[in-house]
Amino acid sequence: MMKTRQQQPCLKKKPEPPVAGAFKERTTGGTSFKKFYERGDFPIALEHDTKGNKIAWKVEIEKLDYHHYLPLFFDGLCETSHPYEFFARQGVHDMLEHGGSKILPVIPQLIIPIKNALNTRNHKVLCTTLKVLQHLVVSADMVGEALVPYYRQILPVMNIFINKNLNSGDGIDYSQQKRENVGDLIHETLEAFERCGGEDAFINIKYMVPTYESCMLN
Repeated sequence: MMKTRQQQPCLKKKPEPPVAGAFKERTTGGTSFKKFYERGDFPIALEHDTKGNKIAWKVEIEKLDYHHYLPLFFDGLCETSHPYEFFARQGVHDMLEHGGSKILPVIPQLIIPIKNALNTRNHKVLCTTLKVLQHLVVSADMVGEALVPYYRQILPVMNIFINKNLNSGDGIDYSQQKRENVGDLIHETLEAFERCGGEDAFINIKYMVPTYESCMLN
């Protein structure tokens, strides 16, 4: 149940250390996205330009059936091999960029794909999904608020990885330059959730991620 300001959880409880194997990567079965792509069911093709690869959409993105396509592209966020990873990631960003009012009604269908992607514990998938979540909450009005009831499903993995970068050696500087630092991306994502999630966002983030401190109190 979503918490409100009247239902204050105990905020002083220290987070328990992650259980053994919490960081271990999880394997996933084949995604529906991959099956649809291999059948040629997506109106997309790969296009090369001076800036690299991009998707050539065969239809206007605004005219797509978002209830059908957006959950499928989110499902593909679990993919790690080319071209599936590229098409899923870029397809999601393209659809969020052009979706407008079509995005909010589809939010309930996106939760399981988001949860599945985060639960892979794969570094690349985590980084991709966190960046997608940051885009999602600003993609249309009320999306941030609509995600609050689902924090219990999508924040547990963030709670495990939020301090993953501490004492992780010399690779931090490079990963920060590339925006591939999981802990930093989690902080950015939670701050985006708080800013866009309305008055009940912080209390619900804090309940799931006890170490999180508000970015809006100052």
